[in-house]
Amino acid sequence: MEGFKKFLLQGNLVQLAVAVVIGAVFSNLITAFTEGFITPLLGIFGGVPEFGELYFEINDSRFMYGQFVDAVISFLLTAAILYFFVVLPISKLLEKIVKAEEATTRECPYCYSEIDKKASRCANCTSEVTPEILPESPEEPDEKSAAKETSELPPS
Repeated sequence: MEGFKKFLLQGNLVQLAVAVVIGAVFSNLITAFTEGFITPLLGIFGGVPEFGELYFEINDSRFMYGQFVDAVISFLLTAAILYFFVVLPISKLLEKIVKAEEATTRECPYCYSEIDKKASRCANCTSEVTPEILPESPEEPDEKSAAKETSELPPS
């Protein structure tokens, strides 16, 4: 019983439940907005006060296509709001994070293992590889400048 209680109170399950409830309420909000504001606004131009009232009949069967039009408008509004206010900002944030975490390794062209970009020899297959030049950070002076500095020192 303790394991089941722990499972129910896990963070992911609680977050998922909250997301489902908020999603349902958000869907109702968009549907009400569509039926109460967007549909009458579009009805001004089309001469139809409510799409929900639109239907056609075949052999005394009534097909309420107006409700479907309302549902399509609600879906498009929901999708647009989610895209512009959730997906787009998150993807831009992730792009910034990926750029900040630029890779310092590469693939060996001979054995396809991961090696450092500065490496001149693969640690796995010992093949010689051409080092890739990385943007130098101010904390790490390169070997050439260190050798130059030591050669310029006066003999002691």
